Amino acid sequence: MHPSPAPVEPGVPAPGLFTLGINASFHDSAAALVCDGQVVAAAEDERFTRIKHGKRPLPFTAWELPYNAIDFCLKEAGITLADLSHVAYSYDPELFLDGRLPEQRFTLPLQPSDFEPGIWENPWDPLFAAYVMNAPRQLRDGAPHHLKKRFALPDKAEPPYRWHFVAHHLCHQASAFLAAPFARCAVMTLDGRGEQATTTYGRYRDSRYEALGEVRVPHSLGLLYEQVTAHLGFLHSSDEYKVMALAALGEPRFAGLLREHLVVGDEGHYRLHPIDLAQAVCPPRVPGSKMEAVHLDLTASLQLVLEETALKLAAWLRERSGERVLAMAGGVALNCLMNSRLRDAGIFERVWVQPAAGDAGTALGAALWTDARERRGLEEDSTHQNSPEASDAKSGAVFTLAPRRWQMDHPYLGPAFADEEVEALLTWAKLTYRRVDDLAEQTAQLLAQNKIIGWFQGRMEFGPRALGARSILASPVDPDMQARLNELKDREDFRPVAPAVNVEDLADWFEPADANDGASPFMLFVYRVKPGRTNRIPSALHTDHTARVQTVHSETNPLFHELLQAVGRTTGVPVLVNTSFNVRGEPIVATPKAAIDAFFSTPLDALVIGSFILEK
Repeated sequence: MHPSPAPVEPGVPAPGLFTLGINASFHDSAAALVCDGQVVAAAEDERFTRIKHGKRPLPFTAWELPYNAIDFCLKEAGITLADLSHVAYSYDPELFLDGRLPEQRFTLPLQPSDFEPGIWENPWDPLFAAYVMNAPRQLRDGAPHHLKKRFALPDKAEPPYRWHFVAHHLCHQASAFLAAPFARCAVMTLDGRGEQATTTYGRYRDSRYEALGEVRVPHSLGLLYEQVTAHLGFLHSSDEYKVMALAALGEPRFAGLLREHLVVGDEGHYRLHPIDLAQAVCPPRVPGSKMEAVHLDLTASLQLVLEETALKLAAWLRERSGERVLAMAGGVALNCLMNSRLRDAGIFERVWVQPAAGDAGTALGAALWTDARERRGLEEDSTHQNSPEASDAKSGAVFTLAPRRWQMDHPYLGPAFADEEVEALLTWAKLTYRRVDDLAEQTAQLLAQNKIIGWFQGRMEFGPRALGARSILASPVDPDMQARLNELKDREDFRPVAPAVNVEDLADWFEPADANDGASPFMLFVYRVKPGRTNRIPSALHTDHTARVQTVHSETNPLFHELLQAVGRTTGVPVLVNTSFNVRGEPIVATPKAAIDAFFSTPLDALVIGSFILEK
């Protein structure tokens, strides 16, 4: 279904070095598996546990590893935990502790009110650190009973693999420059926080990575966005995309206020001074209450100031790095409006964003980084006396890595299911279905009848976007389709849906079609609908006549590409609305059973799963 990308650099040893990457310290728990520079599999744990984001980012949840995602990755490679050479965890507790536990002991208050501020920001920080430091023991001994077989290890004191704690932001950086379609690039990662860093800069060229600087807590663009998200009655570390969607509905009349508190300095640094939103703007919004004009204006102001700040940081990085293209990751890099401002500003010739840019992607970055270091032989760089195990990429540190063998042309790294598995489930459940040979044509006919389709095909996407593997699809021609979809998914009325279009048709419908080499495969950039086209695809547009476009490529998703062609022949509009196959509060479906459950518990009209079609 989805072919592996071609290597970008030759000269690597034969397969055999398996490296498991894990993200578990905060939210979006995930696992990724790399074998000699090639990514074998990657998935978020939420898809298996059916708990959104896997867990909340609390100190009390830091112990829980993504056992189900790890199990899937090992199964995909046909190995067990005992076959791993390396395990890389995307957080370094030593950086977080920063010498605060000289005796390797800590105490906890019985209740938060007993906490006395001092060396810790939070009364539960020591507990969080202890959980992270004990992750190696949790991996070996903590797997659920039904997964024990694949986690079994030889009965000896030490496991056969080496454990690596890798700095959180270094994992974000590696997930960008070791996956991007660039042999050399500047790198910028923006998120809430890691151990201490919130923003990092780097340069990758000639298989060498150089750290160019960082910004540390409490100064954080991600934490500012989280603060506004929570103030507006949404769930922080989860609903920031809702705040981004609302920005188009307001006026940025609080931008000046935010600029006073977010001050950009020299050398890529900025300072975020505390802001009392309740006093300066409005009282906190009660969740579920009416969205007032002041709330919309706050979102518009936040979005504008974020974009302005990102442009300034990117301009500095362009000058400092000397590179012409930019790779990005970090949760803030999922902000499509900001990404588009960077793309259109011309600071860099191309801007590429890793599709699992949030914390889930640090599992991929940890695995790629450790694999590249280990294949290089952990040689110390001649210009900097780095420890072979150094993971704190402070400004000026240079790391020599093994040549790359992989680039991220597509996100389809999750589980897939053969027709035999799907049909066995359908038969067992006594469901009525039909098997078809011309799947694209028959699905196009259903879409032309204004039916809403659950589309379950090939390997699941890695990252928060549904990109034609676990999608809900509909025609954008009907002006009421956006409302129908939001009702189906139990979403807020203001939420837009996004269009998918074959890459060769992009220029006929959207602009700027030539930006980023004419491609947007991960739905992470906003486009304007071309004049005269808005009335043809009204349900694919936001209120400002922009759209978050996914370009579909025949090389990476041939069946979805074929479907769009068939839709174009049938309706004259080769565009589909593509939204994630889930409802509010639930993760994207991962298995045939989850897809069937969603089909029968929502107003979906049809389910196209493998070679089979089910209709109501």
